[in-house]
Formats: sequence, C-alpha cells, structure tokens
Amino acid sequence: MAEQLAGPSYQGLATFAQLPYLTEREQLERYRPDAAIVGAPWDDSTTNRPGARFGPRALRALAYGPGTYNLDLEFEIFEALSVVDYGDAITKHGMTDESHAAIRKRVGEVASLGIVPIVIGGDHSITYPSASAVAAEYGWGKLGVIHFDAHADTALEIDGNLASHGTPMRRLIDSGAVMGRNFVQVGLRGYWPPKETFDWMRDQGMRWHTMQEVWERGSRAVIEDAIREASENCTAIYLSVDIDVLDPGFAPGTGTPEPGGMQPADLLKAVRQITSSIDISGMDVVEVSPPYDWAEMTINNAHRVILEAISGMGRRKMQFNSGSKA
Repeated sequence: MAEQLAGPSYQGLATFAQLPYLTEREQLERYRPDAAIVGAPWDDSTTNRPGARFGPRALRALAYGPGTYNLDLEFEIFEALSVVDYGDAITKHGMTDESHAAIRKRVGEVASLGIVPIVIGGDHSITYPSASAVAAEYGWGKLGVIHFDAHADTALEIDGNLASHGTPMRRLIDSGAVMGRNFVQVGLRGYWPPKETFDWMRDQGMRWHTMQEVWERGSRAVIEDAIREASENCTAIYLSVDIDVLDPGFAPGTGTPEPGGMQPADLLKAVRQITSSIDISGMDVVEVSPPYDWAEMTINNAHRVILEAISGMGRRKMQFNSGSKA
C-alpha cells in the first residue's frame, strides 16, 4: 500500500489527511484499500447559503493535520485501515442530472470493488446518487441509513425542485433504494419540515430521534437505538452526516444553520460508536460551506468526523482479524 505524503498538512499535494491519491478504477483494483475518499463538489441544490461545492477541497487543503494516532483507541488509524483519496466526481454547474450521475458513477466504482466510499460534499442532495450507488451494490431496498441532521430533508419538492438538498431522503425512499423503516434520523430540531411531511414519514415507517430526545436520554442510548433500527433486515448500512447537526456555534460554515444542535464531542463519539459497532458500506459528510466558516472551525469538525469514522472502522477490522467479538 502506498504511504501517506510526508511533511505538515499545509504543504504538498492536497489530499484528504495526506493520503495516497488515485484517479483511475484500475488503481483501486490494484491497491484494494479498505476505504476511499470521494469528493462531490456540488451545491446548486441549496436553498439558502451556497458554498458547499468548496467543501471537498477545503477538507483536503485547510483542515489541520492532527496526526494519525487515536489516543482513545491507542492505534495508528491508517495502519489499522488502508484508505486512499480517489479524487472528485466531475460536476457541472446548473446540470443536476448529469452531475448527480457523475457522483453515482464515481461512488459506484468504489463500492463495486467492496471498498467503502467516504464522500465529501457538497450539499445534501449528493446523498441521493451516493447512497443509490451503494444500494445498487448491496441490494436495492436492503440498505439502512443513519442520518445526522438538523433537518429531515424529506420534502416532496422545494420551489418545484425534486433534487433539492431538502429532498434527497424522500427520493431514496420513493426509489426503493432504502425502505422507510430502515431510515433513521438523529438530531432533528427547529421548525421545518411541516406536519404533513412528518405524516408522510410516519406512513413510510421512518424513525427519528430529535435533539430533545438526545438531550433527555443521552447520545449513547439514542445511537444504540438508531443502529438497531437501521440494521433490521438490511445487508448494508450507509451513514450520512450533515454538519448542521452541530450547533452553529461549532459549525458556522454551513448553508442552513439551526441553533440548539449537538456538540462536537457527542457527534464524534456517536460516529465512532456506529462504525465500531457495525460494518458500514458507505458514508458522506455534507453541507460544509467554507465561505461562511470562521477559523476553519466547521472544516476541522467535519474532517474529524471522517477520522473518527475511519478509527471505528479500523477498530472493527482489528477485532475481526483477532477473532474477538465486535
């Protein structure tokens, strides 16, 4: 396996966590990493503040490189799990169908080899093509989703747009890629969507855990329920993290900030809890809008979400290889 790039994170080729950079499917076939970073620089589907198209580059170039040894788990994360940067899907402004197809193709190249795609958005509309690509590999209707967000993103349409960043979860369920009963949301709060949308969600069997519940019961208990709910009768799990699940005091650089969200420590531990407990087949981190960020606060929190996911996956792989129970 190729080595990480040497030197501090602010010099050299801007890849995620200075990981080896691959561009072609043939390279993936030769290296066979456990996971691959894929950029999805698309934000034409935003309803409020744009800028998430710059998220993939920002997480590669501007995030502070903290090292690679997980203090809690006591191992080098990239020795436990092999990861590469597989570049970006090529998106074209104003061309939603073509851009979403490019994202689905790029993610599908990774998933088809049994490699876990870790997708950096981009607005949340990219979850539709990304999770669809994973579902196509692991079974249509057999994919469970755990979704962190302030917003449900289950609208029928927004301003006539079926491909808005407020509609991807509805598109996934309507397409049959994900069954409603296996779609679990964490962190919902605020004042949208309206009652009729939640009525539709109930009709689909969707389950959600609001910030009120997280506050009352605690994150660990809620995540245990979410894992169980998303996994029932599924062959694969997809994890989607909208950075606005964090309180905007910790993530100002996002398109639709909503006060009253999670703290970074709770989100990071929740992501690690999930990836340590079950095998995930794909994930994304979306809605990082660098133009609205301050001191790279949002960028670094999103970057660490991915590092914690990799840490949990690495821990699970080590447990499997040692023959111990996960």
